[in-house]
Amino acid sequence: MNNEERLRRLIAEDDERMRILHAVRSLALPDGWIGAGFVRNAVWDALHGLAPRLPASDIDVIWHDPARCDASVDTVLEARLREIDPAPNWSVRNQARMHVRNGDAPYDSCREAMACWPETATAVAARLSAQGTIEISAPFGVDDLWAAIIRPTPAFSTHKHPIFMERVISRQWQRHWPRLRLISGDDQAAATCV
Repeated sequence: MNNEERLRRLIAEDDERMRILHAVRSLALPDGWIGAGFVRNAVWDALHGLAPRLPASDIDVIWHDPARCDASVDTVLEARLREIDPAPNWSVRNQARMHVRNGDAPYDSCREAMACWPETATAVAARLSAQGTIEISAPFGVDDLWAAIIRPTPAFSTHKHPIFMERVISRQWQRHWPRLRLISGDDQAAATCV
């Protein structure tokens, strides 16, 4: 079984994550996914023999629709998700507008936006298809995630590297998951998200 299939199985066996995937699927968002800690933390918990738990901060729901870029649309979607399931701290962001905040060129899809996120292990998302299968989007694959590696994406290996390092320090991931290994990124490819 490859690492992507292992990830699908891990999520499928987690009742809370499946409940959240169902809630997000009910919105029928174009190019809609749940990413970042929702996926990353599930793997890191499993690698450390910890019971699965949802991220304490928020559930990152991403979608892409250039025709609905106003931030108020995300606010409405968060409210709809709270009506469906009030327990999680929902964070909904249309990636068609996030390039402005991030100082990048416009993103054509969620996958392209995730390629501009800080860490390879964070740039992974999941969604539930209409048929009920778990789909994975990971522009850098899922091997770093399963190898417990914190590595910057290409954009965060160069001019955005201080942001990457600040995240590593402030999030204290290695304190929570001590088997994680930090790879600084000095030998990474040139940035493509500018």
